[in-house]
Amino acid sequence: MKMLLLGLLFLFGSNVSMAETRDVHQYFFDAKMGDFKSELDAAKQEGKKGVLLMYELDDCPFCFRMKQTILNQSEVQDYYRKHFLIYPIDLKGDVAMVDFKGKETTEKKFGIEQRIYGTPVFDFFDLEGNQIVRFPGAAKDVKEFMLLGRYVVEGAYKTMPFAKYKRQEQSAK
Repeated sequence: MKMLLLGLLFLFGSNVSMAETRDVHQYFFDAKMGDFKSELDAAKQEGKKGVLLMYELDDCPFCFRMKQTILNQSEVQDYYRKHFLIYPIDLKGDVAMVDFKGKETTEKKFGIEQRIYGTPVFDFFDLEGNQIVRFPGAAKDVKEFMLLGRYVVEGAYKTMPFAKYKRQEQSAK
């Protein structure tokens, strides 16, 4: 029995690629200053496409899954950090912040103003502070989340919904 298991591990293990994983808070999210109006200026200066916010809750199982299976992947981290400044927003958080318009608020109030009712939600904002794409819920896998990033970076959101973009990309392969 042991030999059979070792043989199967050898046979299938050689085809399994182990993606590099890294700490989400260090390699995916940027350090928050708490002033999104200033963050827009930083994003412009760094040549980013915009700002990505992840609305989350500590006890959200889907947020946890995103962090443990997708946001911890080096490929995801490198791509998203190249194109966006990325910040978590705690929907129960009382941390003071300044929104994209310069108004003082808290994370919790900001989430309510943005009409966030579940988690996770990924909101992409352009360099003027306008929300351009909202992705509610957890991505199915790394492939879908990478596709979402390309959808925003390439500007496809201007001409079609993400579902259509995803179908076109999948049928092209």
